[in-house]
Amino acid sequence: MIASDGAALLLLQKEFPELESLELPSYNITYPKKGGYFKWKILLKLPQIQRTIAAEKRIVKHLVAEGKIHGIISDNRFGLRDSKIPSVFITHQLNVLTGSTSYFSSKIHQNIIAKFDACWVPDSDDVLMNLSGKLGHLTGEPFPIKYIGVLSRMKKKEVPKTIDILVLLSGPEPQRTILEEKLKESLKKSENKILMVRGIVEKEQKWGNFENIKMVNFIKSNELEDTINKSEVVISRSGYTTIMDLAILEKKAFFIPTPGQYEQEYLASRLKNLGIVPSCGQDKFKLKKLDKIVAYKGLKTLTQQPVDFTELFSLFEGE
Repeated sequence: MIASDGAALLLLQKEFPELESLELPSYNITYPKKGGYFKWKILLKLPQIQRTIAAEKRIVKHLVAEGKIHGIISDNRFGLRDSKIPSVFITHQLNVLTGSTSYFSSKIHQNIIAKFDACWVPDSDDVLMNLSGKLGHLTGEPFPIKYIGVLSRMKKKEVPKTIDILVLLSGPEPQRTILEEKLKESLKKSENKILMVRGIVEKEQKWGNFENIKMVNFIKSNELEDTINKSEVVISRSGYTTIMDLAILEKKAFFIPTPGQYEQEYLASRLKNLGIVPSCGQDKFKLKKLDKIVAYKGLKTLTQQPVDFTELFSLFEGE
């Protein structure tokens, strides 16, 4: 059974039409136009987030009582756990960056994770050669942590490159639209072959054009894999899932972190400082900044110990 809400649920339903799906209450987290206000907006939403967590717990309790689920893997959903069944929290954020309040937000998050039976981190356990940096690696281990390697739906394929620049838009409004308009204005001056995936999940796929830019509202996993493989360069947010996908596909990229999103800003800065992927702030992007890409190494697949999935999923075995 898959469970989510909004566009994420719609995408999962399209990807796994054979599975039963359930709509969960939404956290309704949006980004302000000025990124610096994001932390304070989240603080104001805490009562609503707590109500959502309580609603999640009620839903899970009902499903367990009816015998419909026998284990849970929660992707950053705080209330999706139950003491009667094995419950795993999957996240790359063992530390939660919130600027001057990072210590407190990290401790709160770690206390929530500790209530689950295990925590799975999609990254390498190598302290130096990893993708998440300090986000996914602690100096101690306050709860059971399993590093399950870099996760991606994608596979690298050697195919002819037919797209010069692929733009992958994602994330909550209004920042998604702000970046779209910014990039359309900048990239219309380019002579490259450009495809922009707008990141708007709707019932039907819609193709169109803006000046020299080919545009589509969304594409599913298998089509996205093919599209990225055919691309020379990818412009995107520096979200962790995107970074994992591009690492598996070993792509050259340019990152524009969501304003006020400390995690994305940290990941973009870290990869830039390591000479892997260049980046800049959303308001500073110009077409000529893409010239820097050639001087960076690009993302690569990490060398990591193979994960024993039989042992990993043994947590869910019955008596």
